[in-house]
Amino acid sequence: MRPGYDRKIIVERGVDAREIEVSVLGNDEPVASLPGEIIPQSADFYDYKAKYVDCERRAADDPGRDLGEELTAEIQRLAVLVFQAIDGSGLGRVRLFSGTRHGKKLLVNEIHHTMPGFTSISMYPKMWEASGISYSELIDRLIELAF
Repeated sequence: MRPGYDRKIIVERGVDAREIEVSVLGNDEPVASLPGEIIPQSADFYDYKAKYVDCERRAADDPGRDLGEELTAEIQRLAVLVFQAIDGSGLGRVRLFSGTRHGKKLLVNEIHHTMPGFTSISMYPKMWEASGISYSELIDRLIELAF
């Protein structure tokens, strides 16, 4: 085998859908924020430049933008279930695919249970701000949950 190559790869089927992200906060009784969506503005592929330089990050400030109340509630319910399934505590971010070619079903893509960057472009605090929790209040809640 030549350096720089592997003998195995993983190939996943593409999903033609919107990627929706939800922030989860809590320990024993976690809650989910309003959903947000990351929309690359200048690239077909979500690469470094699209993510950190040219990206528009939208936290839903009108429950779920155009998702509607029923779908928003289902996204939040699934996010909490996923968080509980991994025995999450403190915080988490759940990403789902919505509106696949096969109907309006939701597919859980991934969960992050690591501390997000909390920078000016971080979705975690943006989604909580859109949900009515300010940045400073969010930090206070995370510290309380840690104790």
